[in-house]
Amino acid sequence: MIKTLKKYRYLLARLVQRDFIQKYKKTSLGIIWSVLSPLCEFAVLMFIFKNMFGRDMPHFTVYMLIGVLSYSYYSNATTSGMQSFLFNAGIMHKIKLPTWLFPLSKNISAAINFLITCIIMVVFMFIDQLAPNLNMVWLLYPFVLFFFFNLGLSLILASLYVFFKDVQYLYHIFNKLLYFCCAIFWTPDRLSEESQKLLMINPVYGFIDYGRSVILYGEVPSMEAHLILLGYTVLVMLLGVVIYRCNRNKFIFYL
Repeated sequence: MIKTLKKYRYLLARLVQRDFIQKYKKTSLGIIWSVLSPLCEFAVLMFIFKNMFGRDMPHFTVYMLIGVLSYSYYSNATTSGMQSFLFNAGIMHKIKLPTWLFPLSKNISAAINFLITCIIMVVFMFIDQLAPNLNMVWLLYPFVLFFFFNLGLSLILASLYVFFKDVQYLYHIFNKLLYFCCAIFWTPDRLSEESQKLLMINPVYGFIDYGRSVILYGEVPSMEAHLILLGYTVLVMLLGVVIYRCNRNKFIFYL
């Protein structure tokens, strides 16, 4: 895989550049939408839920912003990754190349977009008088795992989407449901102990909770939390690779 990446690194760079440019093509604000879109979503949620859930909670603004930005990254990466084979069908018909480059380029583009949106986080941390702490270097760990988790899920979804176009609608519904199960604008302590245990099964919430522990409380999560995130990532990535490898030779006949 590393040799393949070196061989096709120029093509991968061009794909990422194309994905990033096309996302904001023909828009007046261009790349500004990377920041403006999650900011608008965040503003709406703050207006609705600030008094309901965050009245007595310190740094509720940053608490919710971590959830909004993290979930937006997950949703954008996996949704665009799901459509990557179909979107690049023309290239796949003309050129023989590793097709996994397409979901990879979508995920790299989404990761760059996420890092840009983190500018919002820095601004609101300053407004909320939340000082940076040395433990923030640990945020690299969940970021890397989150990238590969999204890539593995993208490989699964993209492979299924080639054969079953209904996957996009089912995944859209799933994303809507998952959004309300990630404690984005509410706190887990409102749930019963059994419900909190169910919440911890959600891998997306695990990544969000890791970020909140480090940014809000300056605490590095336990070794168990690290291993759980690693386990989810390895499992999803392995499933993605297996499903992709079993079906990659059939894609050309269905696109």
